[in-house]
Amino acid sequence: MTPTELLVPTFRQMLRTLSGLLDKAALQMSQQAETLMSARLAPDMYPLAAQIRFAALQAQEALFRLRGEPLPERLTILAAEGRNAGDAPGSMADAQDRLAEAQAALDELSDDALDAGASRPIALELPGGIAFDMSGEQYARDWALPQFYFHAVTAYAILRNQGVEIGKADYVPHMFAYLRQVSSAPEG
Repeated sequence: MTPTELLVPTFRQMLRTLSGLLDKAALQMSQQAETLMSARLAPDMYPLAAQIRFAALQAQEALFRLRGEPLPERLTILAAEGRNAGDAPGSMADAQDRLAEAQAALDELSDDALDAGASRPIALELPGGIAFDMSGEQYARDWALPQFYFHAVTAYAILRNQGVEIGKADYVPHMFAYLRQVSSAPEG
């Protein structure tokens, strides 16, 4: 499986899932929908607004890193929005916009857009003087996907914790494309 075949469909389906979860939250909790954006699982964790932005960021950041391109200013802004979401969570509509922007970035890619990046050296420098050096394949497997899923799962958990009625079927709706009915063996 190539990096494009692994990452792009994964990011697309989970971004759609996050959008669907926000839709359900807005429908079920219309009076509290905007306050949900400030909800957290723990005091030292980022709120829902940040989790959504960071998921959108992770999906897009991988596109640039694996192509060896500098991150555009819009992703720097998105990262800052995520870090500052505790003070300025924005609206549910803002969160949906960030997810749509990430989907649009994925939609612009060719079928092999990220594949040349599998062997590309990736230097990932984080705040606090932490740096990781890895190949593009290692970056996709060990950083991009885990970071993306961390934020997606945390967003799901925040919504559940706040009383939004969602379940596993809401988290993995893409699996219904593979659904097969299993016939029961006749008793007797």
